[in-house]
Formats: sequence, structure tokens, C-alpha cells
Amino acid sequence: MPRLSFPVLLHTAAALAAACALAWTLRQGIAYPGTALAFGLLIASGEFLRWGPAHREAAPLGAAGALAYALLGEVGGEPGGPGVGQVVAVVLAAGLAGTAPHVALGREPVPDQLSRRVLCAGFAATCYQPLHSSGTLGEWTGHGPYHALFLLLLLVLTALCDALLCALLSRSRTGWPLGPLLREELRALVGIGSAMCATGAVMALAVAVAGLWALPVICLPLLLSQFACRRYAAVRATYRQTITSLARATEIAGCTPAGHARRVAELSRATGRELGLSEPGLTVLEYAALMHDIGRLSMPDPAPGGEAGPLTAEQRRRVARLGGAVVRQTGVPEEVAVVVERLGDPYREQPLPARVIRAVDDFDTLACGGGPVAGPLSALEGLRLATAETYEPRVVEALARALARNGALL
Repeated sequence: MPRLSFPVLLHTAAALAAACALAWTLRQGIAYPGTALAFGLLIASGEFLRWGPAHREAAPLGAAGALAYALLGEVGGEPGGPGVGQVVAVVLAAGLAGTAPHVALGREPVPDQLSRRVLCAGFAATCYQPLHSSGTLGEWTGHGPYHALFLLLLLVLTALCDALLCALLSRSRTGWPLGPLLREELRALVGIGSAMCATGAVMALAVAVAGLWALPVICLPLLLSQFACRRYAAVRATYRQTITSLARATEIAGCTPAGHARRVAELSRATGRELGLSEPGLTVLEYAALMHDIGRLSMPDPAPGGEAGPLTAEQRRRVARLGGAVVRQTGVPEEVAVVVERLGDPYREQPLPARVIRAVDDFDTLACGGGPVAGPLSALEGLRLATAETYEPRVVEALARALARNGALL
């Protein structure tokens, strides 16, 4: 019997929860339909305004609205708790409504995000709604600061569950180690994740006191933050394109083979993931790998087609020193220039990103015909034989795992 993948299990669990919630809501009827419509429009609007599936949480406004609805007990001082089933049903319907325009425009749907949102909203509602409707929560916390603290703690717990789901999804699809992926998701909670939790808690408390008129006021700061993050992502994409174009200067000048910088950057990033580097560390590694050969422009006589073998120790130091000086003029982070400058040092004196680029650079050169025997297996064996003096064994083994995971050694 074939083993089900985690994405299939996640989508199945979300579908079962949604089916039960819809059946329960249809049977019991919609409680407080005006409130359900207001929050449904908010969640759908947040989903409609998302900026792409590549981001971990591309629709923070919709996520905050779903969490606030799950933790809603009163509206303007009057009872307004929707119940667990209705929370899941409204979140699902609003999510589908907000996704429909994207699908109509030919964009791919994002079932992972919708499944996570349904399950996390259901989890938060299950922890809150029964306690509130039975009056137990009021006996425990009252309506003062302890109640707000309970909401924040519950939102943090929900965010942690969501981070775990994201890490497991990435682990299932990429095969990368779970630990670094989970650490990266937890780091992301400090940014937009904390804003969503705070907005969700404040939204639930404000609606409980002031009514539904508080929704647009509370949502405005998060909406502005969403557009700011969208702009920041666009700037970063343009910045990376500029670095990639600059890295191609060595190929145009005939100093390196075509596609060498791109291959080294992609394989260095994959190797860094195997070593457990964080996302900022992977970005530094990728930028340094793209520009690691920029110092070769100082070499007087490049080989035809850029098919030069590994550099000598003196050439490597010269290329690294001049490359670091060029990189400093591009405005990239200081860490990138330091990594490029240290590429000429003995590997025991190098920072980890420089050790990775050194190994991947020589591997690509050897595998593409820059050595006596070409081919990935022969190139990798050559690196392993030189681990005593030239390459760190841990980096070479991480490189081997990255190659095997991508099928390059088959």
C-alpha cells in the first residue's frame, strides 16, 4: 500500500474538518449572520489581496481575520460567539471566495495555505468557543487583562502549530532537514507572524467592546504592512536580478563557462540547507556564490569558452582579494564581501559559507570537464580525496547529499 505524503494528509484533514463544519452549520443554521458576513468579507478581501504563493503567509489580513473570528465571543457587549463549526465554515467559504479571482486570472491556487488556515482556525475555535459559551472562561479570566493574555497565549500556540505545519510541508516536498526548516518558520513568527497574532487579538477584543465598526480601523495598520512587505519583496527580487546580471560579466568576458555562477549559487544554497543554515545565511551564501568569480576579470588571458581548471593557490588569493573589492562597491551586505575575500584562504581559516563555495566551485569545474576525468561522481570522489587539506569533510558530505537529493548523482 503506498504511503500518503504529508500534503495529502493535511489536505484530507482540512477537507474532513470543513465537511463536518459545513454539515453542522447547515443543520444548526448561521448564528449572528451579520457578524459572519462581516468577518467573511474581511477574510475574503485579505485572500484577494495576497501577493503570491511563494511567501510563507501571503495574506496576513485574511489570517488575522480568521483568528479573530475564532476568538470572538461578544459583539458590542452582546453575545456573538459563532461556535466551532461556523468558524471553520466561514473561513473555508471566505478563503474560496477570495481565491476564486486568482484562479479565474490563471494563477495557481494555494491549497496549502487554505488547509492550514482552516485547521488553525478550527484549533483556535475549539480551544476558545466551548470555554466561552459555557462561561468557564469568564470564571477563569473575567473580562480584564487576564482575558487578553489568554487570547494572546492561544494565538501564539496557534501560530506555533501553523509553523510546524509549514515546516512539515517543506520537509515533505523538498526532503530538507526538519530542524532548520522549523527554526526558519519560528524566526518568521517574529515578523509578520507576530503582527497577525497581535492584530487578531486586538480585533477580537475591539469588536467585543465597540462592535463591527472596529474592524476597518484595526485592519488598516496590517493592510499597510502587507503592502509594505509586498514592496520590499519586489525590491529584493530586483536586487537579486541585478546581482545575477553582474555575475554574468565573467561569462561574457570568457573567464568562466556559461551558467557557472548560476549553478554554483544554486548548488551552494542546496548544500547550505543540508548544513542547516538559516534563510539570511542562505541569502548571503547565494549572493557570494553568484559573485565569487568576479575577480577573474583581472586575469589577463582567459581560456577560450571560460574552460579553465581549478586556480592555483596564488591565483585564488588574487581573485578573492580583487573580487571582494569589487563586491564592496556594489552595495551588497558586508558579509557577502567578506565571504568572497576569504575564498582564497586555507579552508580551516574560512567561514562556513566560503568553505561551501570553495567545494561547490571546484566540483562544478571538475564535473563540467575542467579536470582529468569529468562527471559528477568522479568530481565528488576527487573532492573527498582532498578533504585532508583542501575541503572540509562535513561540507563535501553535505554537497553529496544535495546532489543525491536533486538526482544529480543518478
